[in-house]
Order: sequence, then C-alpha cells, then structure tokens
Amino acid sequence: MKKNKLRVIFCGTPEYAVPSLEAVAHNFDVVAVIAQPDKPAGRGGATIAVPIKRVAERLGIKVLQFEKIRDNADELKKIPCDVMITVAYGQILSKEILDIPKYGVINAHASLLPKYRGSSPIQWALIKGEKVTGVTIMQTAEGLDNGDILTKYPIDIAEDDNAGTLFPKLAELSAKALVESLPLIVSGKIKPLKQNETEATYFPLLRKVDGEIDFCMNAVDITNKVRGVNPWPGAYTMWGEQAVKIWETKVSGNRGATVGQVVVSSPKDGLVVACGGGETIEIVELQLAGGKRLNAREFLRGRIIPVGTVLG
Repeated sequence: MKKNKLRVIFCGTPEYAVPSLEAVAHNFDVVAVIAQPDKPAGRGGATIAVPIKRVAERLGIKVLQFEKIRDNADELKKIPCDVMITVAYGQILSKEILDIPKYGVINAHASLLPKYRGSSPIQWALIKGEKVTGVTIMQTAEGLDNGDILTKYPIDIAEDDNAGTLFPKLAELSAKALVESLPLIVSGKIKPLKQNETEATYFPLLRKVDGEIDFCMNAVDITNKVRGVNPWPGAYTMWGEQAVKIWETKVSGNRGATVGQVVVSSPKDGLVVACGGGETIEIVELQLAGGKRLNAREFLRGRIIPVGTVLG
C-alpha cells in the first residue's frame, strides 16, 4: 500500500500507544517519535526503554526523549512535519509547540469527551459504571483535554470488562480512529466542534490508595470499582493485619449485617460480605500478599475466614 505523504511527529509513551504508532507509521510518514524518558523498572532497578521507544526503534524511526518537552520547542522546530499526534504521551504541550505543525496537534483520548478528562479515563469510566466509552479524536489546545472535538468512536463496555481488558480494545480503536480520521482532518472534511464545558468531568490519576474497598458503598459501586482498578492499582481490603487483594466481585443480594462483615464463608458457597444499603457482595477471586490469585472457593479450602469476621 502506498503511504500518504503527510509528515507526522508521534508523541506517546506506554503500551497503550503502540497500536497507534504502528498503524500511523504504516499509513503515513512518521518523521520522529517523542517519548517520555526511560525509567528504572523491576526489582533490580535496571533502566528499560519505554514501550513506544522499542517499537519506534524496530520501525527505524528517530526517537527523542525529553524530561520537559516544553523546554525543547527549538529542537522540534527543526523537524519538518505537517501534524503532530499524541497518544498517552504524558506531558502537556505549550502553545509554542502546538503552533509548530501546519495542522496543529491531534490527540486520541480514551473517553467520549467532554466526560472523563484527565489521565485515567478508562479506569474512571468503569468505576463510575458507564456502559459505553470510546475514543475522541481532538484538536489539542492549551489546557487539559479541552480542545475541539473532531470525531468520536464509541464502544460498548462488556459486563465482564475491567481496565485490563478495556485498555487493549481502546488502544486498537485509537489506532483505527487516527488512521481513518487524519486524512479527513487535514483535508478540512471534518469540522471542529467545541466541547460543552457544562458537561465536562475531570478525574485525576489513580493512586495506590484509590484501590481500597469501602464496604459502606453499595454492591454495584464496589463491583465497578474492582473492575476499574484491575489490574492497577488493584482493589484491596484488610483481613486483620493482612492486606487482601480483590480481583473480582459480583453482586450477591440482600442480607442485613454489619458493613464489611463476612456472612458466608465456605469452599462450597464462596465468600460473601455485607456492604452498604443492606446488600452483599461476593468476592470471586482474591490474593494474599506473596500468594497466588485464587478463586475464593479454592482459597477457602486452605484458609478459614470465619463468618462474622469484619473486613476493612
């Protein structure tokens, strides 16, 4: 297939951005890739190249890594380009940089803007119980995810989706959206639409503490939270002095009991805990620190969590 001659600078960092870079590089002339600096990883602390850098090098594309991209506008101005694309890059661009490409900067954001602005839109959409999410292709402006909307690609959230399963779906959708929409954007066939600021919602980067389960919440909200923080930061509660990671839950029913109290605990019937509103939640899969992920029924064959125990 003959490539479009549009010259692109691609900005991205994590695994999420990889399908987009591969698709854009297959269809357009990617003249440079901008990534966040490599960071130490693993127990040994060895410096490992960020995912997008590894892919760019495999594709033979020049890679630049800046601690602060806004301090390197002069270097970017030396690279002939028509458009800049950002996908999960992780830094806010200055007006000086936004003004460099002829067609500006195009961003693929993993939510249906103006909802879920911020750095963890996939997780927060799950936590808030959304049934539909998607990718918004937007014209980047100064500020956080507040630029004009160019096009949206919605996708249904499956009942068994968690952040770990939804990430690759949206990563592939971002790639498709960019390849399809970019020629239409630069030809003027897609007209920018300003975001409705009254509908805007912003959610911050998730922290480790955001994974803690509050059993005062109702069963649906707890289940949504567990889905949204799986695999990171991971949902957890306390069993005495031990932290217990919770990988999967499901709504169980109604049963009057103290919030956080274990009301069913057996290898046959599983592990059921009282939560807010007189409801209960079944813990389907869990893990002790240093242990294996186990189905609760299997877990209870080797350990006893007595009925009446209060978690949290």
